[in-house]
Amino acid sequence: MATPTPAMLSALIAAPVTRIEALSGGASSATYAVDAMRADGSPWPLILQCAATGSVPEGGLPRADQARLQQIAFQAGLPVAEVVRVLEPGDGLGEGFIMARLPGEALAPKWLKLPEYGPARAALTSQCASVLAQLHNLPIEHAAGLRLPGGSTAEGLARMAANYRRFSVNSPVFDLAFAWLKERVEDRPATAIVHGDFRSGNFLVASNGLVAVLDWELAHLGDGHEDLGWLCCNAWRFGLWDKPVGGFGERAALYAAYEAAGGGPVDTARAHLWEVWGTLKWGIACLQLGDDHVSGRLRSVERAAIGRRVSEVELDLMHLLKFGNL
Repeated sequence: MATPTPAMLSALIAAPVTRIEALSGGASSATYAVDAMRADGSPWPLILQCAATGSVPEGGLPRADQARLQQIAFQAGLPVAEVVRVLEPGDGLGEGFIMARLPGEALAPKWLKLPEYGPARAALTSQCASVLAQLHNLPIEHAAGLRLPGGSTAEGLARMAANYRRFSVNSPVFDLAFAWLKERVEDRPATAIVHGDFRSGNFLVASNGLVAVLDWELAHLGDGHEDLGWLCCNAWRFGLWDKPVGGFGERAALYAAYEAAGGGPVDTARAHLWEVWGTLKWGIACLQLGDDHVSGRLRSVERAAIGRRVSEVELDLMHLLKFGNL
């Protein structure tokens, strides 16, 4: 995959590009801030996001389909950056797309803790609930033609268990969590478009609240309760453990706001199940990142440090299994 240049991007968007700056985009993305200029001379701030290795791993959501889903969400009125151009093979940048760059803070520890974001924190629970209600109400037919992963909940649990076993690690707590989930998971078909990574850290936030929902690369067809549970996982509270909704809100308020926004009745037992599921899923991701380092596939102090967080996840799971979502 080539490194983007101003001349290359100028040709792609048919507008002058004056600056490209590499940003932190996570392990799976190469992300760049792009300064362009519109025909009338006004600034045109953009984001270029490409697959870090040039292509999406097998089974992942192709970036072109991610871009199309984001545009579907944008056209439906959800707070999402507008897609400007989807990259094509001949562009030389691999899988990716160019979208609008919106103002706001993406680093959750900042907007969760700095006093100037107090009004945002007060508004975020209802705003997140409204966005999820809108998303889950989109007709599933809107995703026709997109290669969104799907399958029943039972199939998803079996895939997660197989992934866990390949590390040859025996965690009694993880084993207990799998057994607990297996007893309670109903083999439900997919009924909604699910964001898949709706959490603090994937929101763009201004002083008055939510600006945009980021990172749709894990979107899939599933149960809308999954997004509600994932938002409440302790890992996404960034130390503010007593605020279960993303470090800023309460579960009861989230569920009530979701129902008020038309998201349908919330089954609190299902939401709890998905919080356990999400916590276990994060624990296995920690195993994966730690294994990347230990195996030598990708030596990284960051991945090794995240791998050590498996013990934190075990504590979170024990609390959830003993006390429920209290």
